[in-house]
Parts: sequence; structure tokens; C-alpha cells
Amino acid sequence: MFSRRTIAVSITSIVLSLVVAGCKKQSAGTPQAKGETGVASWYGHPFDGRLTASGETYDMEKMTAAHRTLPFGTVVRVHSLVNQKTADVRIDDRGPFVQDRIIDLSHAAAQQPTRGVEEFAVQVGDFTSRTDAERLRDEMQQRHGTASIVFRPGDQSWRVLVGLEPTTESANALAQQLNGEAGPAFVVLVDSDQ
Repeated sequence: MFSRRTIAVSITSIVLSLVVAGCKKQSAGTPQAKGETGVASWYGHPFDGRLTASGETYDMEKMTAAHRTLPFGTVVRVHSLVNQKTADVRIDDRGPFVQDRIIDLSHAAAQQPTRGVEEFAVQVGDFTSRTDAERLRDEMQQRHGTASIVFRPGDQSWRVLVGLEPTTESANALAQQLNGEAGPAFVVLVDSDQ
């Protein structure tokens, strides 16, 4: 299992269990489930709109996934061991290409197994330069332990988030503390893709 911070900062991995139905048949003709347990990652931009290994156009908002060996079209149920959420996805691509991962989920599929846990952070900066955002993030991380940067493609900006709080009350308290330290500070809901 991993820390709350890892999930909220990157949402690039979730501990999960895969149940693949229908891969083998028992003698009675009923499907036999094959399971895998491991770590999943998700992928979105810049792959959205590109061709997958199956020849389909990747749409990060559809319930699909990449797996190294399962046949294209196989439907798997992904079960988060962290919050017990599930998502059914169709394999349409190959991957992941990182040794400790067992499946790459689409953005939509990753959101479904991780949705339900609200966490809040404090935004303390908004930069057009990634270097400037990283500098402030590093400074905030040294002072407060948890800080991240989030790229927003819509306005091409890098935002610096500090903290990871379970309630708006605790996030507001942190925002008041940070308001004088790093300029205007306000509470934001941590999106599942941050």
C-alpha cells in the first residue's frame, strides 16, 4: 500500500487487482477468472488522439486500458485495493512499459477507481514557466513537506499546490498560514488527474 500523498500528487498509480473473466473455460463451460495484483498507471495527454496498438484512436475519456499480453477486446475488471472502487475496461493497447506496473488505464478508467476520496490543497502560485513553478514547489516542499505542480493545458500554466488536507477547514487554515508566505493562497479540490 502507498501513502495518501502519492495518490493525490500524481494519481499515476493505484494498487489494484485485475480479474479477467472468460480467459479460460472450466469443463462445465463456466468462465474461470484469472487474477493479477499489482500497480496500475494511467495515461492521457499527449497520447489522446493517437493510434493504439490495436489500430483504434485512443480516447482518454473512454473506459480502455493497455496490457502487455491480454488479447485486444478483452474486458477486465480493475478493483482498487485502496478504496474498493471498480472499473470495467476494454484492452485496446499494449503497455505499460514500466517494470513494476501491470496495466495502463485510460484517464476515465483511472478516475473511476480513484473517485470518492476528496482531498484539498492550497494553490500558492500560477506560472507560465515550469522552472519558476518548480522553484516555488521546492521551497514549499522544504517548508511544509507536501507540494506539487500541476500543468493546466487550457491556459498553458503551471500551478503550485501545497498540502494535502482531508477537509476544507484544515485546508483553509493552511491557506491562511501560506497567504503571507507566498502571495495569494486559496483552497482547491485536488482533481483526480493532479
